[in-house]
Amino acid sequence: MALSFRQSEILDLARTEGRVVVESLAERFNVTLQTIRRDLSELADAGMLDRVHGGAVIRTGVSNIGYGERRRMNEAAKAAIGRACAQAIPNNCSIILNLGTTTEAVARELLGHQNITVVTNNINVANILLTNDSCEIMVAGGALRRSDGGLVGDLTADFMQQFKVDYAIIGVSALDREGDLLDFDLAEVRVSRTIIRQSRHTFLVTDASKLERSAPVRMASLGDLDAVFIDRPLPPELMRQCAEWDTQVHLCPA
Repeated sequence: MALSFRQSEILDLARTEGRVVVESLAERFNVTLQTIRRDLSELADAGMLDRVHGGAVIRTGVSNIGYGERRRMNEAAKAAIGRACAQAIPNNCSIILNLGTTTEAVARELLGHQNITVVTNNINVANILLTNDSCEIMVAGGALRRSDGGLVGDLTADFMQQFKVDYAIIGVSALDREGDLLDFDLAEVRVSRTIIRQSRHTFLVTDASKLERSAPVRMASLGDLDAVFIDRPLPPELMRQCAEWDTQVHLCPA
C-alpha cells in the first residue's frame, strides 16, 4: 500500500502513542472526521492498524512490539505511573521489579529511596538503580533476551522462589475487559506468576493503551493483585469488579 503523507503521519503517531483518536486526528490535520475514518480503515485493511471504538491502535498480532518502540510509547503516562507507584512504596523494604518499560519508569522514581532491596530479572532496571547507593540489587539468572534485557526461563523462576518480598511491581503486555493480565512469552509469564506468589503485595503498572491490545498467554487476574496504577480509568464494569476484588485503582494522569 502506498501511504499518503497524512497516513504516514497517522501511522507514526500510532507507533509513538499506541493509540490514535479520530477527533484528535481530524483537528490535527484540519480534515473531516469521515476523511480520518477512511484513512484508518485503509491502514487497517493494509494490516498496519486495528480499528477500535473512536480510533485505532497498532496491530500487534501474536508478537510484541519492539523494545525501542515500546519505550517511546506513552512516555508521559509511564512517568506519571512510575511516580505514583514509587510514592506508594516505603523506604526500608524489599521489592521485585519484572520486565517492562513501565517497571523501568518505577525504577527511575526509586533512585531517592533509602535502604531498599530490589530483586529483578530486568537488566535495564538493575542499570537504572546502580546510582542509588542505598539500594541492594539482586539480579536473577536465566536466559537473557537480547531484545529487551529480560531474563526468563526456569532458572529465573527458581531464582525468584528464593525470596519473599514486601512488594512486587509487575508490567504486562495486554489487559482484557475481564481483568485478565496477558502476555506473549510463556517463559516470561511463568516467572511473573512466581513473582506474584513470592510477594506480600503486588502492584500492576500499566498505561491504558494495554486495554486495546491482546496477547495469547494469561498471567493472572486483577483480582489477584492489591493495586493497579494506570493513567486513565478502567471500563466501568471492570472498575466495579476491582471494587469487589478489593483491588485498588490509582489513576495517574500524565
